Amino acid sequence: MNAHLTPVIAGFIPLLDSSVLVVAAEKGFAAQEGIELKLIRETSWANIRDRIVVGHFDVAHMLAPMPIAATLNLTSLSTSMFAPMLLGLGGNAITVATALWREMTAFEPDRLGEPASTGRALAELIRARREEGKPLLRFGVVHPFSCHAYELRYWLAAAGIDPERDVDISVLAPQVMADALAAGQLDGYCVGEPWNTSAVLAGTGRIVTYKQAIWPNSPEKVLGVTEKWANTNPDTLAALLRALSNAADWCADPDNTEALATLLARPEYLNCELEVCLPALTGEMQLDQNLFVNVRDFVSFSGGLSAAPRSAHGKWLFGQMVRWGQAEKSDEASASVERVYSSQLYCDALELSELQDDDSIQLFDGSH
Repeated sequence: MNAHLTPVIAGFIPLLDSSVLVVAAEKGFAAQEGIELKLIRETSWANIRDRIVVGHFDVAHMLAPMPIAATLNLTSLSTSMFAPMLLGLGGNAITVATALWREMTAFEPDRLGEPASTGRALAELIRARREEGKPLLRFGVVHPFSCHAYELRYWLAAAGIDPERDVDISVLAPQVMADALAAGQLDGYCVGEPWNTSAVLAGTGRIVTYKQAIWPNSPEKVLGVTEKWANTNPDTLAALLRALSNAADWCADPDNTEALATLLARPEYLNCELEVCLPALTGEMQLDQNLFVNVRDFVSFSGGLSAAPRSAHGKWLFGQMVRWGQAEKSDEASASVERVYSSQLYCDALELSELQDDDSIQLFDGSH
């Protein structure tokens, strides 16, 4: 350990949107700000949540809704938290088993992943299966309080599919989703990259739609930090936010894409083949064995003001918690959500004017 650097321990899950943390540690951005950033790879989001609450981690790569859930005491271990920076936008997709996709094609879904069309095809298939007395389809998400869960449910509900009654939704760790699909334990899932591409390349999965089509340019992962740690270590947090902003700009540079993919593929990070990491980083997504489509900003990183959290993001996520019976709406809860997703810590650290929020959130069906 370098005695001249302040140690910060960060937990992460092996996903492409851990890039900013990985690059901050590996490319010297953290050290330039006086921080020795130690990354610890975890196996599940529940472990990430529990370990930051009990103090094993100082900060963490977290699901965007998770700091809200912890602050509102909606999880088994809870504490007041902040989400002072967005670590990535986009990056998720909904993948189904290739056999299920073949059945869906009878109802003419859009082959390029337009969510209203693919949702309608799935709804028609579910109705047909119900009439034939077949069991419910089983879909996987990474955590009950995740954008994956809310995007999957939103997509299903917009198509007239009741997520509570018409399908079975289970929770699995991201890195086992493709294996569960191949083993027939799941019929589909919503997960972050590269675990959709993994199933496509294996020939066991077909991407039917993706986050950038469902909720364009929306937050996916955030830096999570407890209020206690933030208040005790304000200068260290500010330095870390500056380091992560610079790392995010490095990740966003197209000239660095292959180097980033090579770094992430290493055993201590995603532990996967380079070809699995590249598609989402370049936007050249492979939806099935034969179909390639360019999805601009499928996953994107950015420093500066673009990485500042917005209270509108927090409000939408909290609205989904209320919609699906995970939380009760109240003025007190709404105020807490705004504090979690305040841009003040980030903007102060980077000496930026605090973000003037608006409520302009647009989903694929025109809803807010």
